[in-house]
Amino acid sequence: MRRNRPLRVLTWHVHGNYLYYLTQAPHEFWLVTRPGNPPGHAGRTGVLPWGDNVHEVDAAVVAQREFDVVLYQHRDHWERDRLTVLSEAQRQLPTIYLEHDPPQNNPFSERHWVTDPSVLIVHVTHFNRLMWDCDKVPTRVVEHGVLVPDGVRYTGELERGVVVINNLPTRGRRLGADIFAQAAGRIPLDLVGMNAQAAGGLGEIGNLDLAAFTARYRFFFNPIRWTSLGLAIIEAMTIGMPIVGLASTELPTVIVNGENGYVATDVDVLVERMRALLADPGEARRLGEGARRTALERFGIARFVKDWDTVLREVAL
Repeated sequence: MRRNRPLRVLTWHVHGNYLYYLTQAPHEFWLVTRPGNPPGHAGRTGVLPWGDNVHEVDAAVVAQREFDVVLYQHRDHWERDRLTVLSEAQRQLPTIYLEHDPPQNNPFSERHWVTDPSVLIVHVTHFNRLMWDCDKVPTRVVEHGVLVPDGVRYTGELERGVVVINNLPTRGRRLGADIFAQAAGRIPLDLVGMNAQAAGGLGEIGNLDLAAFTARYRFFFNPIRWTSLGLAIIEAMTIGMPIVGLASTELPTVIVNGENGYVATDVDVLVERMRALLADPGEARRLGEGARRTALERFGIARFVKDWDTVLREVAL
């Protein structure tokens, strides 16, 4: 019976780190691939240490396989692969749509494209669920859970802040390109991530190396106006790093001023907080210890795995 065995979950490789954390759940995950591993159909690619429970299945043969649950993670897969890759029987399987982002076109009245009330929409933050209009489609929130390499801890000896954002130059104001530029003109900040060089940054750091790389910096700065709660923030907190960022979306529910970092909507205030941390490594370390406590209590991988196991089994029944 499904209750007593691992479920066969069909899904897609959309966000590598999230998928890696998700696959810590005690189930068998099948990733839809296409020749050449294009984005969205990449399979077990990259440097992440995928477990033996993670498999690949070519899009051409998906319809011939048996699964227990279908887990969509991107609109393209819902609107295209669902209709062209899956069989009619597979389209009737228990279905979850994992929504990684808040609405992009309207902050409070955008209708989600999944309108089938037999589908469960899982949001990664309570803020996202609050802002999306999902109408009669049932929703659930599963907050993030992360893993960081054993033995990596915050040191903070580098008198600079670090910003981790992919493709910041092309993602513009929503991801805070202007705020990063303003702050970097007043505070020593290093940007890392894909295409970071185009914004004066250092470039991309590999998934498995990022925690150790950022651990040397005095603080983690988040200039993003509108996004989900970034995994890079939680990973930084888990190693004991203080966070400074905009008080927008979910972050104000995570960062408490003076306890594990600072958030504000006034960039001038954030700049002053960053200057103070550069001048006081002891205070930065104290806030970092608070950040680590928050991360372990709220974003531990065991809680995350338990939540996902519960959701998958409830849907599959």
